[in-house]
Amino acid sequence: MKKRPSMNIGAAILFGIFGLLFFVLMVRFVTIQVTGEAEGEVLASQAAKKYIKSHILEAHRGTIFDGKGEVIAEDTSAYTLVAILDPSITSDPKKPKHVTDPGKTAKVLAQYLDMKESEIYARLNKKGPYQVELGAAGRDLSHQLMLDIKEKNLPGVTFRKEAKRFYPNGSFASHLIGFAQKTTLDNGDSTTVGKMGVEASFNDVLKGKDGSVAYKSDVWGYLLPNADEHVTPPEDGDDIYLTIDKKVQTFLEEAMNEVQKKYKPKKMFAIVSDPKTGQILAMSQRPTFHPDSREGLLDNWTNIIVEDTYEPGSTMKSFSLAAAVNEGKFNPNETYESGKFYVDNVPNPIRDHNGGEGWGTISYLEGVQRSSNVAFANLLDKIGFKKYEDYLHEFGFGETTHVGLPNEASGSILYHYPIEKYTTIFGQGTTVTPLQMIQAESAIANNGKMVKPYVISKIVDPNTKKVIKETKPEVSGSPITKETAEKTREYLETTVTSEHGTGQKFAIEGYRVGGKSGSGQIPDPANGRYMVGKENYLFSFMGMAPIDDPQLIVYVGVQQPELEPTEIGSDPVSAIFRPVMQNSLKYLNIKPQEKVSLKKQELPDTRDMTVEEAKTELVKAGVSPIVVGNGSKVVKQLPQAGSGILEGERVVIKTDGEVTIPDMKGWSVRDVFKVANLAGLKINMVGNGYAVSQNIQPGVNVKKGEPLVVNFKTPEEAAEPKEEDEEEPLN
Repeated sequence: MKKRPSMNIGAAILFGIFGLLFFVLMVRFVTIQVTGEAEGEVLASQAAKKYIKSHILEAHRGTIFDGKGEVIAEDTSAYTLVAILDPSITSDPKKPKHVTDPGKTAKVLAQYLDMKESEIYARLNKKGPYQVELGAAGRDLSHQLMLDIKEKNLPGVTFRKEAKRFYPNGSFASHLIGFAQKTTLDNGDSTTVGKMGVEASFNDVLKGKDGSVAYKSDVWGYLLPNADEHVTPPEDGDDIYLTIDKKVQTFLEEAMNEVQKKYKPKKMFAIVSDPKTGQILAMSQRPTFHPDSREGLLDNWTNIIVEDTYEPGSTMKSFSLAAAVNEGKFNPNETYESGKFYVDNVPNPIRDHNGGEGWGTISYLEGVQRSSNVAFANLLDKIGFKKYEDYLHEFGFGETTHVGLPNEASGSILYHYPIEKYTTIFGQGTTVTPLQMIQAESAIANNGKMVKPYVISKIVDPNTKKVIKETKPEVSGSPITKETAEKTREYLETTVTSEHGTGQKFAIEGYRVGGKSGSGQIPDPANGRYMVGKENYLFSFMGMAPIDDPQLIVYVGVQQPELEPTEIGSDPVSAIFRPVMQNSLKYLNIKPQEKVSLKKQELPDTRDMTVEEAKTELVKAGVSPIVVGNGSKVVKQLPQAGSGILEGERVVIKTDGEVTIPDMKGWSVRDVFKVANLAGLKINMVGNGYAVSQNIQPGVNVKKGEPLVVNFKTPEEAAEPKEEDEEEPLN
């Protein structure tokens, strides 16, 4: 009885404690019921995370095609291997859904994956994670490899299907096309993102919009019976059609591979373009990389055709020549003293490339053929500093071409001091990009109309096949006249056909080729001075064909090749130019001309011979003599004595009598120009192709400076004359 009061007190205390705990619990329960939160977390969202599963439905990335619909880059199915380690997912021990034997599983997988058995075992033997992946070795597995592994019936080994970017042609215009790869976003989702080239600059066009699917699941992630699925379908990306022609690009890649193997240059680039539209039909560079494996990418991430600038060397003389012709300052028969040219207040003279020795007093046409720096320095004096600077801008130098690729460089016109102005005219000091050179060359090839280069032909909706955007040819300037372009092409052809021409190695059997070679100097990054040595140049050639109506421009640059003692810089360049130009012309069904082959014998000198003697000698040489005048003695001839000649080529001889001209119907522009030049006539050429009429009748006496108008037509135009109201096409 004495203990009862103390027991009652103890019981009361316990009752109070439990009552307080119950009160707190009830308050907590009511609070959670009312607010739906615990510890600041919304319980419904936590439950949703555990039982409502959602997955990204990745949009199909747009396909990249060449100009004729051949696949260049596309999405394909790939698989990622996943190994489930958590035993709780297995409900029936006879049908395990987790990895039960890590050792055996590792041994089997090592036979299929590029991963050591011990490394696989280490991952499969981890304690704690629900599932593991096997890194790069277990990703991007092909469909066939996935089936081969599945046939082994390895418990706990499953696969996750994903889209993978696939480049079926391997190293193929890689810096232009670029590559795309999986990237993990901040929220943990993954998506395919373009990293360079067209894949990067047109990523928003190609990627589309991902969708999603959400559903209620059990604790193991399986869809509950009768559960609703909420699906937001993806929107596929648009397809892109390039201007690249797969066949021409293949010609280019194969030629560059051969030169890379033989000459091991530090860098190379090459472009093939259509001068009438501006379409880039092929472009490539070395070093290059494989877009699937990215092998070689670390050697050069930059698209040097778009992003790099350099001093072009003598290929720049093509535009300098065109400027001089356009200004009426180029007389092919006028002479000058070659070798050295002195600039006021500059101690060191400008020298010709043979150490400044020159070739004595020669004609300006021969100066072009020999790539004489002194000839062009003299031409700058004739053109004028300010006028020539205007031509540089009109040809598009110093500003981007707006081709639509990332990080395009603009180059720099170095034209402040007199010496810089003189060096610019023959390609030193001022920097350019290959795309600028291609654009400028189109003015010469396209009868004065310069066209903007482009690589994207059109963008197409893959579902409706509707063209969303299409690129049309765009004239970016008219720096020279049609007549100037035709004359310039004729002069540039002689750099290939002339005995003195620096472009002889670029002649192609059956086709008339014109262009200009170059040896651009390379600044030494160590001291800023130009590098010296036989191989330390950027050797290049930019040419077009057929010269009377160019269908293609091919521009090739090879930097610092390893040359044999008997080789020169044009050897590796021509090893790319010639097969690419010839194969591309044939592929485009541009038929070779009959009897167009460079003869080895030299053209004889017929000056001071009688007309009959001269005709006999020329016939022996395999050419056709054409007489201008009614005298008895020869005073001049074109081409000049010693020139390399074409089989059946017309050689024009001028006599000492009254000047007359022959019937030139069916003649080429080149042959008509010879007559006009020797006769001293002011020629006006209308049209392209071959002569169909002339304003001066054959055999009629003419005077120096008299206008000669000759109309030309292509064989197609001659067969089907245009209607008078038909619009003139873009040339």
